[in-house]
Amino acid sequence: MEKPSYIPNSDEFGELQRFVDSLFASAKLVDNLDAQVLAETYDLPDELMEIVGMLPGGIYERSRLADQFNSALAAHGWTQRFGTVE
Repeated sequence: MEKPSYIPNSDEFGELQRFVDSLFASAKLVDNLDAQVLAETYDLPDELMEIVGMLPGGIYERSRLADQFNSALAAHGWTQRFGTVE
């Protein structure tokens, strides 16, 4: 995902997308514990750790996990700062 030109420079833009890409690199399904453990190893910013921490328990395919993350990002008003997840 490329950052739109109207978004201020932020090293954090797209970081959650890269995290999700890595999470699903070798798996079709992941659970919330997989996401939380990998988020810790990625040393995500506190705000993104909050988003990952809000993930309800369960097993997720990529599209469902992206929907969960995008909903939380939108609710916090962070989509322009961090981007959205596909």
